Amino acid sequence: MASGFFAVLDDIAALMDDVAVTSKIATRKTAGILGDDLAVNAEKATGFLASRELPVLWAITKGSFLNKLIILPIAFLLQFFFPIAIKYILVAGGLYLAYEGAEKIVEFFFHKKHEGVTAEEVIEKSDTDAEKAKIKSAITTDFILSVEIVIIALGSVLNQTLTIQIATVSIVAILATIGVYGLVALIVRMDDAGYGLMKRSNNKGFFSALGELLVKLLPLIIKALGVIGTIALLLVAGGIFVHNIDYLHHLFPAIPDMLKEFIVGLAAGIVAVVAVTLVKKVIAIFKK
Repeated sequence: MASGFFAVLDDIAALMDDVAVTSKIATRKTAGILGDDLAVNAEKATGFLASRELPVLWAITKGSFLNKLIILPIAFLLQFFFPIAIKYILVAGGLYLAYEGAEKIVEFFFHKKHEGVTAEEVIEKSDTDAEKAKIKSAITTDFILSVEIVIIALGSVLNQTLTIQIATVSIVAILATIGVYGLVALIVRMDDAGYGLMKRSNNKGFFSALGELLVKLLPLIIKALGVIGTIALLLVAGGIFVHNIDYLHHLFPAIPDMLKEFIVGLAAGIVAVVAVTLVKKVIAIFKK
């Protein structure tokens, strides 16, 4: 009886060892998309009142966990019963990401906001509806990126048993959520940490200077993340298209992969923005 119990423990230990190895490999393969995920979500989690940053981020994090709970079982079922569907889902998700990235560029160049911002506009931007809309947008984008992460992780363990596949991909999905949103939380609270250092050091010495640096760096980092996040959206979308559409995969082989993915993502995004704009105009005409 005892020997049987210890044999079970040995099997569990061996399984955990295998899962640790496969999780490390899968995490390494998803590192690129995780970096893009960080840039995109950090940009989406900023722009709120300081008192609302962490509550909003927590709402997005909970949405991300829910996304993983939805995606994981569907991914395993599709991989087992209908694997070709995963490719079409990825391409559809890539089109959404390309649309978001291109829309940001169009917004920047053709719909710039007025420099003067009144108190009423600040209140309007911080109202509950606007906050909910941005949270919803962030969770939707997270869903697409989560699909990409899960599929890449699953693809790295296809030669393993079903148990190892489920354990590995689940671990990678959980680590992705905790890691990405943990770093985002650190970024958006940089200014509070800076003010804290300045206060504790009575605005003197090294820690005061460090605090001041953190406060000054935050708006620069947020602006940089806005640019990086937009580029990341287009790169992820382009990567999905290039790796899942044979024609695009073999098109322009002399162009570096990253540049090719960006061009493809931007082109698809512009087409999507034009199509959505035309559809909106047609709907508006029929409503009149």
